[in-house]
This record gives sequence, C-alpha cells and structure tokens, in this order.
Amino acid sequence: MAQHGFRTAGRVALGAVATGALGLGWATVVERQWFALRRVTLPVLARGARPIRVLHVSDLHLRPGQDREERFVAGLADLAPDLVVNTGDNLSHPRGVPVVLRALGGLLDVPGVFVFGSNDHHGPRPKNPLDYLFRPEHRVLGPELPWRDLRAAFVERGWQDATHARFEVTVGGQRIAVAGVDDPHVGRDDYDRIAGPADPGADDADGTADPPVLRLGLTHAPEPRVLDGFAADGYDLVLAGHTHGGQLCLPGYGALVTNCGIDRSRVTGPSRWGSHTRLHVSAGLGTSPWAPARFWCRPEATLLDLVPVGADTRPLSDTAGPTR
Repeated sequence: MAQHGFRTAGRVALGAVATGALGLGWATVVERQWFALRRVTLPVLARGARPIRVLHVSDLHLRPGQDREERFVAGLADLAPDLVVNTGDNLSHPRGVPVVLRALGGLLDVPGVFVFGSNDHHGPRPKNPLDYLFRPEHRVLGPELPWRDLRAAFVERGWQDATHARFEVTVGGQRIAVAGVDDPHVGRDDYDRIAGPADPGADDADGTADPPVLRLGLTHAPEPRVLDGFAADGYDLVLAGHTHGGQLCLPGYGALVTNCGIDRSRVTGPSRWGSHTRLHVSAGLGTSPWAPARFWCRPEATLLDLVPVGADTRPLSDTAGPTR
C-alpha cells in the first residue's frame, strides 16, 4: 500500500515538473515573441474634431539579434497612423540604437512624440524575481546606455521630445497639446516643470485661438502622483508603458504585480483616471534580457482610434498582429 502511495506521489511530482517545464517553454520561446496589435477606440477629442489614429508603442527593449521583434515593429508602418507615441524603454543593450532605428523605420517619417524610460538611460542587470513581489521599491540600475544618441536620432527625424516639455503638434490640421515627464519609476520625474492648465489659452492674431482637440500627457511609468498631476491640469488622455502588462499573469486572476503604484486592474489597456482623464497603459513589446518570458500576457502595440466625445464607441475587435 505504501509502495502504491509512493508511485502515485512520484507521478504527481513528475506531472508537476513536466507542466512547469511546458509553461516555462511556452513563456520564454513562444509567447514572448507572439506579437499582437491591439485596437482601442477612445472618445477623447473635442466635439466636432476629426478622428485621429495614434500608434502607441512602448518597452521595445531591443538589442542585437531580435530579428522577429524588429520585423514586427517595422511592419507597423503599414498602419499609416496619424501620430506615433513612444513611451520609452526602447533599449536593452549598448549597441541597441541602430536596432531601434531600423525597427521603427518608416514610423520615423510620421509625426511622433516620445519620453524615455529607465532602461533607455541604464542597461538591465540581474535582479531577484521575488523582489517584484516583496520589494517592489528595490532598484538595480546597470551601466549607462546611449540614450542621448537615440534622442538625437529621433529629433533629427522630426519626433519631438516631451520630457519635461510642453508644446503643440499639428495632426491633419488639428492642434494637440502635449506634455510629458521623465521616468517616475526611478524618481526622474519633476511634474512641477510642466504643471499648469493643459491649454493656457494662447491667443492668435485676432485673440480668438481655438482650443486644441486633444490634451495629451506622456509618462513611462504610470505612477499615481504623475497621473494625478495630469488629471488636475485637465489632460484628456495619458499614455504610459512600463508594466509589461504584468508580464507573468494567471488565467482568471490577471497580473501578479504592476511594478508601480497603479492597481492590477489598470495594468494594461484603457481606464479612467478621475472624472475626465483617460489612461492607456501599453503592455509593451519586449522584456528584459534577464527575464525573457511572458505568460498570459502577449507583447503588443496598440492602435488608438481617437474620436470626439459623444461619438459611437462600440469596441473594435483586438487584432492579432502577424509576426512578419
């Protein structure tokens, strides 16, 4: 009888090991490269404005040899967005700048705005995965990366750096007020540098300037203190990344952690922040080379269909992107 019990326990243990191995293989080999294009409709534009298509990309974490991700990102140019928003963590390697520029390719010919994340400034280093659960405030920064070269290349191609800056971009003849901060995850943010009403009401020649059709805030990590600032200043939409959608999620439960101060329910996709502001968090496209796994959380870019407040917002189906 005891021998039968040992055999049963052995089979259970063997099954658990096999299941774990299959899950690890799926997360590290399949899902982390199973790229998706999501599509979301958000009613955030001023009434009477024409719809705007915004491509939101984040957390590429690119390094040499990631040909599959590079091809997917390059293929996003076929979407012909009106505006590209990049919310940081493009790099993961000292030689990553040419890879990022090659991947973004034709998207750099589209009007774009960006902020950087901590992994643009510093390379990743090994970290105890349990820290994400029990010591989320613990920071491990690697060597400095060539973020200045990446910034210069973006600016040379016409993209505008929103880091602690306020400016306007014109998309299809429509004004968008933009502001952003440096990465709050590592304390580089200084919201006071951009604080104030999102549209201070600058007058044109006859003193009757029309307000912008959208007030857009950018941050890499969606920390509540920054989101509160944008909401208090009247921003219509805030875009962020950083969370990787939780990266490791459980069916029926979702993300285990967000790696920042927001609730797990906001770890990816659209939500409201306050009574007026909409928040969209991208699950991003990459991972740290020290944690190359995703489970129940596909890497993604998002095409945001921005429409006027009060417009028909019946949801569009998510579209699985081909791995070109």
